[in-house]
Amino acid sequence: MIKVLSSPSKYVQGPGALNEAGNYMRNLGDNALIIADAFLVGEAEKYFKSGNQGISCTIEKFGGECSKPEIERLKQVASKANANIIVGFGGGKTLDTAKAVAYYRSQPVVILPSIASTDAPCSALSVIYTESGEFEEYLLLPKNPDLVLVDSQIIAQAPVRFLVSGMGDALATKFEAEASSKRSLTTMAGGAPSISALALAELCLQTLLEYGYYASLAVEKKVTSPAVEKIIEANTYLSGIGFESGGLAAAHAIHNGFTALEETHQYFHGEKVAFSTLVQLVMEDRDSDEIMEIMGFCKLVGLPVTLAELGLAEAEPEKLMKVAAAATVEGETIHNMPFQVNAQMVYDAIVAADAIGRSIICC
Repeated sequence: MIKVLSSPSKYVQGPGALNEAGNYMRNLGDNALIIADAFLVGEAEKYFKSGNQGISCTIEKFGGECSKPEIERLKQVASKANANIIVGFGGGKTLDTAKAVAYYRSQPVVILPSIASTDAPCSALSVIYTESGEFEEYLLLPKNPDLVLVDSQIIAQAPVRFLVSGMGDALATKFEAEASSKRSLTTMAGGAPSISALALAELCLQTLLEYGYYASLAVEKKVTSPAVEKIIEANTYLSGIGFESGGLAAAHAIHNGFTALEETHQYFHGEKVAFSTLVQLVMEDRDSDEIMEIMGFCKLVGLPVTLAELGLAEAEPEKLMKVAAAATVEGETIHNMPFQVNAQMVYDAIVAADAIGRSIICC
């Protein structure tokens, strides 16, 4: 079977990288629509309105949800501005929206993450939600972003919860790729997993376990460090390439199931993925030492290990079964697991993972 490894055309990371953005962007276009998170509009003006970057731009505030109506609205804004390059500046949903707008307009896209909370920046994928925040579908794109530029100083100024959430998203990469690759299924990159993708997924996990805690301590103080740089790269690049070219499985499907419960909407994507990864490990009957190692890491850095930490302390069985049913609908990535999965299995694993997590918290 054909193997495919997918990645952005160029990945740039380092302190002060935004000051050099124009040097990397000018060969892609000279009139940008910059879609920025609401609280970053001023930052976008600071970096791009001075004229020092060598490009013209229109700055538009992101509406808050990567939904079909928001994508359509921004397509119209880009058309009115005669933009020939689309730029996303912000968090995962902003970046996914920018990728979708660029796709529908057949234009280059530049990704400027302000946080390292998900592996969205590097992927040829936009996760589409309803306007109320429930998962709707994956929009598979024909190519990865033309440029991903990460300013680590900007990342370090964000609340540490964002960086930790990114670790939760990245935590799933190795386990999902490993499970999916056992069947040599076609990944979102369009072919079977390559050994490069699996090696990146493995490196992603090892980087998290070795440097994650120290990176979180530095970002709590709003400074960068070698550990911070490594974790930014793991959250953004290693996880992005690893999941897309290595394969998704149960963890992200269970995350999607959790989005069906309004109580979880206040929690970040990576926080839900972290607990969902624990559920996958339980469902796979992984070695107990391995489960406890991942549980211990989550507890150490502040990722959820119980349902209570996702707002579901008193969740009725019916609600958890709703999660399990949503996670196992036809077409979900949970069916990439190397064994048959049904809703009852997912429900049981959720309850079991929660019980293990509660036992750890009590110790």
